[in-house]
Amino acid sequence: MTTISASPQFFQPPQRRRRSAIGGVLRGLIWTRAASAAAARSRVTVVMLGFMLLFCVFVGRLVYFGALPEHGSAAWRSAQDSIAAARPDILDRNGDILATDIRSVSLFAEPRKVLDADEATELLASVLPELGDSATRAKLASNAGFVWLKRELSPAKQQQIHDLGIPGIGFLQENKRFYPGGNVAAHVLGGVNVDNQGIAGLEKTIDGQGLADLHALGFAQNEGLAPVKLALDLKIQHAVRDELIQGIQRYHAQAAVGIVLNVRTGEVVAMSSVPDFDSNDPTEGLEKDKINRATAGVFELGSVFKMFTIAAALDTGATTLSSVYDASVPLRIGRFTIHDFHGKHRPLTVPEVFIYSSNIGTGRMTLAMGGWRQFEYFKRFGFTHKLQTDLPEVGAPIVPRQWKDITAVTASFGHGISVSPMQAAAAAVALVNGGIYIPPTFFPRTAEEAAKIGTRVVSARTSAEMRYLFRLNVEKGSGRKANVPGYDVGGKTGTAEKVIHGRYSKDQNLNSFLAAVPMDNPQYVILTVLDDPRPETPGAGRSSGANVVPLAGNILRRILPMLGIQPKPDTPAESLLAAN
Repeated sequence: MTTISASPQFFQPPQRRRRSAIGGVLRGLIWTRAASAAAARSRVTVVMLGFMLLFCVFVGRLVYFGALPEHGSAAWRSAQDSIAAARPDILDRNGDILATDIRSVSLFAEPRKVLDADEATELLASVLPELGDSATRAKLASNAGFVWLKRELSPAKQQQIHDLGIPGIGFLQENKRFYPGGNVAAHVLGGVNVDNQGIAGLEKTIDGQGLADLHALGFAQNEGLAPVKLALDLKIQHAVRDELIQGIQRYHAQAAVGIVLNVRTGEVVAMSSVPDFDSNDPTEGLEKDKINRATAGVFELGSVFKMFTIAAALDTGATTLSSVYDASVPLRIGRFTIHDFHGKHRPLTVPEVFIYSSNIGTGRMTLAMGGWRQFEYFKRFGFTHKLQTDLPEVGAPIVPRQWKDITAVTASFGHGISVSPMQAAAAAVALVNGGIYIPPTFFPRTAEEAAKIGTRVVSARTSAEMRYLFRLNVEKGSGRKANVPGYDVGGKTGTAEKVIHGRYSKDQNLNSFLAAVPMDNPQYVILTVLDDPRPETPGAGRSSGANVVPLAGNILRRILPMLGIQPKPDTPAESLLAAN
């Protein structure tokens, strides 16, 4: 007999099975509705939280804009633009800060919210007397949405004005440029205006390299601007400037210039023109005697030019180091007569023409070479066109329109042609570095980068011959007072009569000395200039050998160790101590 087994449910009565099925359906419906209700409550909660967040943001923005001036006005937008004009830090080659931004507070007004212009003017004048004028009253009585009243307030003045509680008067934080060194690199750095925009020097250059465009587009905000590094060395810059100031005092000069160039890269390691100004107050730079004489001023540099003439004559083959020129009598050209300042009154070799700085010998050399060839070399040296460099303050050279024989002869010893000291220093670099002209730069540059943009102006042989003449002049000629023990210094002096009211003055000179070091492997060119030096003591001379040469020697003693140039191993210790 077959047995069938099944679950008890299989044998439930039909009525009971129907009730069980209906209960299951009801339980399912109840669970589904409960889940739906919970999901709906969650969605409502999320929506409510979202609305609450938007409401808070909306109210916050209303409060924020309610506390601000009428930001829809063009004046207010302009103010915001100036506030956002942050500038990058400027660093020297070692990372020392030359210029940076700090935060300052400025005073503004919303004239439409000023209740009583007369009362507001009177209250402001109690703290800032300069705001008690009719111009301030007119601003406060106008219908403008926003006006500046005073830029860069001190915290104490800000608090005093705040305590007055004048309706429609407020404060804004903005950027202010600060130069920790003050005057040290003024003509290099330049300065900015009250809106933190570059108006002179490398500050203006940096704006022209894209910073101004970033400001206009709103990308240059308060942070994130990469610092700008210069080739300048702050320690050397300070030493050069300090010695120039002492030189002005010692020799009662009107002004002085000092330039240090790397002959392999063209980098400006130091450049100072004294008198200078405090970059924190660039309006001082507008004073006439504080012009940047290093690049913006052009001068007749006198006998310094003889090195360029002699280099051209050697390079063309028109002369050699063994050539001899008659300097026993003056050189006559038409109605003009050329004399020597300290004549030897005898024939001179080329080295003697150089170390005795003979106008007659250099003039005869020029005539033998040909004036047109001399002019071509002057073009190569950069004397016939404006210097190409990073500073916006660059003077154009003054070159004779016609290059006649007398013009060529006088130009051979630096009369009748005016260039900036930086132009002369840059050209001298080519005379000692193997013959390559390298445009000077205030930004870092490698020797490899310089090689790509350098142009050959004289041969390597001519450069070697000029180095010999440079060293000979410091050993035996007019540059002896710059012969720093332990270092092979070379150079050429220049004593030029200044042009006063169109005539050459007999008692005012512009003296210069261009040095290079070390002459066996030149690394740096140093140009020093004194404007109208006087005898240090009664009876002392006024030529360059008596003032600018010893001044250059003092500069060299201070900076050569900083430049990493080691003295010769066989130099006696007592000589080094005496030199420093």
